[in-house]
Amino acid sequence: MVCSMDLSTRYLKKLLKRSFLWKTASFLCIGPLLSPPLSENEKVTLLIAFICVRSSPWISQSAYRYFEVVTICNLIMILAFYLVHLFRLYRVLTCISWPLSELLHYLIGTLLLLIASIVAASKSYNQSELVAAAIFGFVATFLCLASVWLSYKISCVTQSTAV
Repeated sequence: MVCSMDLSTRYLKKLLKRSFLWKTASFLCIGPLLSPPLSENEKVTLLIAFICVRSSPWISQSAYRYFEVVTICNLIMILAFYLVHLFRLYRVLTCISWPLSELLHYLIGTLLLLIASIVAASKSYNQSELVAAAIFGFVATFLCLASVWLSYKISCVTQSTAV
């Protein structure tokens, strides 16, 4: 089996290379390490979820402290990976497997965000700010899952064994 990139990604890169905007696009697109396509939406939804929790009177301290910690840590890590891609630090720091570290970050962060959103939804007690925070937490969870799916989608094609 030979694993190859998605055909649409290859076609998009080929179009970008031919266009006059290649230098601008190459600053944002990182070659084999593509920045997650939904990271801006994830950052916004995580920030909104954090603000919703901070602006509400809490009933259950521990549940919302956990939700705050998970949203802020996830937001900081997304920003850190974005800066690594933006300034191409992955070329300097070659001792780190960046695709693997980004994949692990998104998988672990998505799982923790899902747990935090479930706990926040169960402890919201019909307070509108806390319900909104839980909803934005679920939306951010969905966006993280979609980002992992879109960033790491590999299509496997069987190779013909012609003699």
